[in-house]
Amino acid sequence: MLQEIYQETKEHMDKSIESLKRDYKTLRTGKVTTAVLDGVKVDYYGTPTDLNQVGSVLAADATTIVVNPWEKNLLGDIEQAINAANIGVNPNNDGEVIKLFFPPMTVEQRQESAKGAKGMTDNAKVAIRNVRKHANDKIKVLHKDKEITDDENKKAQDEIQKITDSYVTKADDTLKAKEQEILTV
Repeated sequence: MLQEIYQETKEHMDKSIESLKRDYKTLRTGKVTTAVLDGVKVDYYGTPTDLNQVGSVLAADATTIVVNPWEKNLLGDIEQAINAANIGVNPNNDGEVIKLFFPPMTVEQRQESAKGAKGMTDNAKVAIRNVRKHANDKIKVLHKDKEITDDENKKAQDEIQKITDSYVTKADDTLKAKEQEILTV
């Protein structure tokens, strides 16, 4: 019974770390990634559709993203969607493809991006601590219902704390790696 709680706790905390890594992909680092366009929806015949579903999205080099629509009549819609997404650059439509030129990041932008990563990490830690609280509540219910002894209750809560500490450390480690990536010129 307690093993199930431990396993479930680890699974939920793993999801928090995965979510954190997904959030990091939206941050701009020194090298531009196509993930900055992940949230962009294009009006495709009346249906909001992900940008990568209506054309190819490629990072041509460290500062350029090229969007090549499968249907040329979508160029205007894609351009409007990118403008509406407010990602910090203006799309350049040459009649064939849309190019996004990202200027090199300034020191201030890098620091701001690192600050954003720290905020995302703090949110992940809060989620991890919420999972800990949920697991401890389950253990308390087992103890109250006399399904586990006082000693088992104490050991179980200590085990949940150890699991929590390991996942908070994982979150901090991912932050250090991301900050290193962001701040490296």
